Amino acid sequence: MSIPNTPEPPAVTDRFTEEWEEWHRDKDARLAAEHGSVDAVWGDAVIEVARRGGHDVVRPRHPGHPLRVAFAGTPAYAPDPRWAVTGRYVPFAEPRPTTVGASVEGLKHVYDAPGQIEFRLDGRELSLTAFNGYTPGGFTVLFTDATSGVTTYAANRSLRIDAPGPDGTVQLDFNRATNLPCAYTDFATCPLPPAENRLPVAVEAGERIPHERGSVTS
Repeated sequence: MSIPNTPEPPAVTDRFTEEWEEWHRDKDARLAAEHGSVDAVWGDAVIEVARRGGHDVVRPRHPGHPLRVAFAGTPAYAPDPRWAVTGRYVPFAEPRPTTVGASVEGLKHVYDAPGQIEFRLDGRELSLTAFNGYTPGGFTVLFTDATSGVTTYAANRSLRIDAPGPDGTVQLDFNRATNLPCAYTDFATCPLPPAENRLPVAVEAGERIPHERGSVTS
């Protein structure tokens, strides 16, 4: 007597996790690229010439540098929908020029802050000063939280937020909080968060301290 094959149960597609994994792979691929915007090339080396906070910056980049060659991806918390929340954008009457420090001592950055984003997280009412983002009407927020310096990079974390809806609502997905370049190298000039963006909660989501900076607490 033959026994019919038992069909495999249908795969459960976790779209939230799939989208996060695709985003994380793309982000790491860009980070591991040989170079981004460049000003001069000499042999295999790329020479970046930039201006930051009123200072000229010259940085050599080499595709064979051990940090790049050995790059194994950025560790991150497993994606969890609880860290994706709805907030409300509250514009200022006028954009506020906001001066923040930098990962390099003695350097300052000035950004226009068009408003604040208010939201509830971990049972607390919180807000973040938002800077103009990379997409039309979108925002970038720089922040730290109770994980900073423990499991996430101490100086700063970054989160991009899409433009608000007609009623001012925005979506904050802290699963997509990223490291800035200074998390990987001491030669970056990344901005620090404004003082009011130091969150008093532990945001256990998004990217963690890079492997290149050593081990982290689980």
